Amino acid sequence: MRPCSAALTAHLGAEVTSLATLWRLTRRDGSVMTFTDHDRDIAFDGLTYQARSGFTPTTVVSAAGLAVDNLDIQSVLDSADIGEDDLLAGVYDGAIVEILVVNHADPGMGALHLRKGVIGEVRLSGQGFVAELRGLSAALGQTIGQLYSPSCRADLGDDRCRVSSSAYTVGGSVGSVIDRRSFVDATRGEAEGWFANGLLRWTSGANAGAEMEVKGFAGGRFELLLPMPRAIAVGDGYRVQAGCDKRFATCRDRFGNQRNFQGEPHVPGTDYLFAAAGR
Repeated sequence: MRPCSAALTAHLGAEVTSLATLWRLTRRDGSVMTFTDHDRDIAFDGLTYQARSGFTPTTVVSAAGLAVDNLDIQSVLDSADIGEDDLLAGVYDGAIVEILVVNHADPGMGALHLRKGVIGEVRLSGQGFVAELRGLSAALGQTIGQLYSPSCRADLGDDRCRVSSSAYTVGGSVGSVIDRRSFVDATRGEAEGWFANGLLRWTSGANAGAEMEVKGFAGGRFELLLPMPRAIAVGDGYRVQAGCDKRFATCRDRFGNQRNFQGEPHVPGTDYLFAAAGR
């Protein structure tokens, strides 16, 4: 059994209880949001848990061993707390969620901690959303190590790549807008495809702080991989990094960084093996 105070343990064993569930959400930017399924706000541990937004979790089940304990949290979109634009912009991706149970009639009894995890997939559903809460053991399911690959396993500018990404990053502003996915900056004179696969970060405007991969670039026109969650406007500022498609030829010809290429472009693949078998 999870530890809690003697007073709360006694209350949990009583025939009649007055329990409420609390959710504490901490975003990656440090912002803390608190909610409860009770019909009134609850003050606990120096925070006020708001009853304004309704949250409904699936059953919380804990298993022995290293199995991943996940659950879904369903809620309505509340413009005063959680909005659709923020969800689409990834503001809540990777946020830490703690779920607690308290006696709403006497929060001083302390809390029973049910779950702590990280928000994974978020799906919009009608006028609400469903967020997957991944248990801390989910990190143990990640692949550790590297596999042989003809393409580079590093990202441009990281410790393995060693290219100075700042040397290949430029800034500008939107000259004209096509849609939420495409815009034009006529002052850009780089070659076609120079920013393809690069990362664009908005520095001003409605999307300030948001990032998106560049799908294509030609003649000053940027096409992003996915539409931005908020409308792009003329004058919005951005910073964009040159793209790297992780091919050896690109690493050599564009960045002169072939010595740090983190791939095996000359290792024969399965196509070579099949071709040899047919000889």
